[in-house]
Amino acid sequence: MLIHNRNASLAPYPAELRRIMSIHQATESRAWLSSWNQLSSTATPLRDLPGLAARLGLAELRLKDESLRSPLGSFKALGAPIALVRLILRLFPACGFQAERLLVGDYQGQLQDFTVISATDGNHGRALAAAAQSVGCRCVIVLHAQVSEEREQAIAAYGAEIVRIAGNYDESVAAAARLARENAWQVVSDTSYDGYQAVPRDVMQGYAIIAAEIAEQTAGRRFSHVFLQGGVGGLAAGIASYLWELHGAERPTLVVVEPQQADCLYQSALTGETARATGSVDSLMAGLACGETSPLAWQFLRPCVDHFLTIEDAQAVAAMRLLAAGSERDLPLVSGESGVAGLAGLLALVSDTALAEQVGLNGESRVLLISTEGDTAPGVYRQLVGESGQSVLARQASWLQHEA
Repeated sequence: MLIHNRNASLAPYPAELRRIMSIHQATESRAWLSSWNQLSSTATPLRDLPGLAARLGLAELRLKDESLRSPLGSFKALGAPIALVRLILRLFPACGFQAERLLVGDYQGQLQDFTVISATDGNHGRALAAAAQSVGCRCVIVLHAQVSEEREQAIAAYGAEIVRIAGNYDESVAAAARLARENAWQVVSDTSYDGYQAVPRDVMQGYAIIAAEIAEQTAGRRFSHVFLQGGVGGLAAGIASYLWELHGAERPTLVVVEPQQADCLYQSALTGETARATGSVDSLMAGLACGETSPLAWQFLRPCVDHFLTIEDAQAVAAMRLLAAGSERDLPLVSGESGVAGLAGLLALVSDTALAEQVGLNGESRVLLISTEGDTAPGVYRQLVGESGQSVLARQASWLQHEA
């Protein structure tokens, strides 16, 4: 389902939003994270997909490949660590900690009794656990019933203590907040709620680094359309805010895509206010299986996202297989269940002439997608695609060798 956001407008980036998130702060975050050995020292690739662009009737199709961001396998490696660094700096101003030295472990002895906690669908918790291990503090991660054992093991490998609950993601968020109150721990969440906005703001600001790299890789050229994953809205807000500030009233058309059964952003667009999902919130797109919009993210999405789109799980699987297959002109790519949401949404729109026209997709469109993760759950990926991520990467290597 597609809805046009009647509250979106083409206007300069508002000063009140710049005070919350800005290009300046994104640049600072990028510099601080440059010392962390869990991040690639170079920008992630911006892949050109000319074959698929021609097939879909587009002038250009580019895909930012976040699977290579970090050994953690997803864009979440940008959010949790910078939020942890900024939290420590706020809580311990008298200690004289230097941001660049926190993630290399220079203050482990002083932080060993400090504990952070978060709920997660997988990738955020893994990134927080890795950052906490580097910093030298304790980390507790709350997992809901739908998080796979495979994802749990990946988080625990970084030394995090795991707490399992029987409910869904939103109930795990509530459980993390309760445990934090009871034990005097600090929540490092990627979703905001009443009285809790500073840390989610820092997480979103970290995600803006993706947009900063894209601006450099394209020499500031503007895409006509940008497709962004939904979830609680943090990734979309981080990237959209950067592009909005960079391009002002000439920003791209922004489309946010989320699972049909986890449609909290779509429902928010219907009402104009933060809303809950109407479905079961049990999508295989685990990173997007969120039932409630982040109020802070909505402050940014409400005035600038032009369209909200929901997709079915089967459409995500088809998009995973399409990227994995590659073509004579397109590099085979590994993208996980949540990573392909933007492509799945694009495919849905161009297959319907009326919808494509509504969004303004045509032969002159230059489209940007963000593949937010690789095969972060290798077993799930193999089951859905029919081959392993390693197999796809082997074919990718052959393709690149042939092109060279």
